[in-house]
Amino acid sequence: MVDLLLGLQWGDEGKGKIVDVLTKNYDIIARFQGGPNAGHTLIFDGNKHVLHTIPSGIFHDKAVNIVGNGVVIDPVIFQKEIDNLSAYGIDFSKKLLISRKAHLILPTHRLLDAASETSKGKAKIGSTLKGIGPTYMDKTGRNGLRVGDLELDDWKDKFNALTEKHIKMLDFFDVDIQFDLDELTSEFFDAISSLKKLTFIDSEQYLFDAMKNGKTILAEGAQGSLLDIDFGTYPFVTSSNTTAAGACTGLGVAPNKIGEVFGIFKAYTTRVGSGPFPTELFDEDGATLAEVGHEFGATTGRPRRCGWLDLVALKYAVQVNGVTQLMMMKGDVLSGFKQIKVCTSYTYKGEKIDYFPFNIEPENIQVNYETLDGWDDDLTKMDDQQQLPQNLIKYIEFLEANLEVPIKIVSVGPDRKQTIFR
Repeated sequence: MVDLLLGLQWGDEGKGKIVDVLTKNYDIIARFQGGPNAGHTLIFDGNKHVLHTIPSGIFHDKAVNIVGNGVVIDPVIFQKEIDNLSAYGIDFSKKLLISRKAHLILPTHRLLDAASETSKGKAKIGSTLKGIGPTYMDKTGRNGLRVGDLELDDWKDKFNALTEKHIKMLDFFDVDIQFDLDELTSEFFDAISSLKKLTFIDSEQYLFDAMKNGKTILAEGAQGSLLDIDFGTYPFVTSSNTTAAGACTGLGVAPNKIGEVFGIFKAYTTRVGSGPFPTELFDEDGATLAEVGHEFGATTGRPRRCGWLDLVALKYAVQVNGVTQLMMMKGDVLSGFKQIKVCTSYTYKGEKIDYFPFNIEPENIQVNYETLDGWDDDLTKMDDQQQLPQNLIKYIEFLEANLEVPIKIVSVGPDRKQTIFR
């Protein structure tokens, strides 16, 4: 069986930390969608690491890490990630396996991304400008360059044809994008040479054989469920399926092979970039959440928008993913609030509803809150659930009652040790 680990909000929930905490229980960690737009932060032994494409189990001795077919890979960023980990003596040829069916992000994909976003002006969707969207567009348009192509003699012909097509497409955007194509291509080819030193696999067969041999597998998602291309707040979404179904298509795993589905959420809500956000705060409470929670994007550095927990959206994500266990992150950030609000329903076009509707733009939505008592205790030194303040336990139990799924982990700080199991 394959267990899944997913973000249930708009990303940045803390997936990297929890994968790192859980990896000791698994033989294989596999990324199934997204690309270097992801930023998974791991903190241990006083060091901070931000991974973008490499799965978060890379620091564990025994775990094999797989980049699945649903992931899009920028070889240049990938090479920088590997270089940043050079001090740790990791044998990447054995510990990091790449699906031949994963698509490659070309330098011109990044240029198209920048041109498209710039041309939208105020209507921009908040892209990370990593070339993710154009790469997935080439995938569905059946033009893409895949990792397995690098083993074929004509891969440079495919690269040149696709690059030429992209350069022509740039002319359609009435924006001035400055670039040196020769320099970008040279950097790309250097990174490809490094990528080819890694082990390429037919990942669906590899995972099938692994399951047959009793290996334990954890599939790691990127971004969050509310950014799913189908079920997120479209068009302010990413270009892949971030929900549980994406693990099946992104790894080649059959639906009946999915075991536990771990859903991760923050004790409040954040969002990076554009798009609707019903519980967003523009007051002192919002500023406090941002400051105490160090709310800046791990990939872009952009400040995150902050707000109270949205149970309507969270319940929707739990249902769509079939979540079996919940993990609440950043409970420590709520310490010091006298009262904590939780959105339990919307008023949508004048009607009170408790489900996630088609459109949650502010002109259609009013938020209905319930208020709970807060706590002052510093949670960051706590290591047992018996130490948790009573009002935090009431908060957790309130969420469990509404979501009908148990909260099994409460994170009380960024370090892997600051994790309480319930």
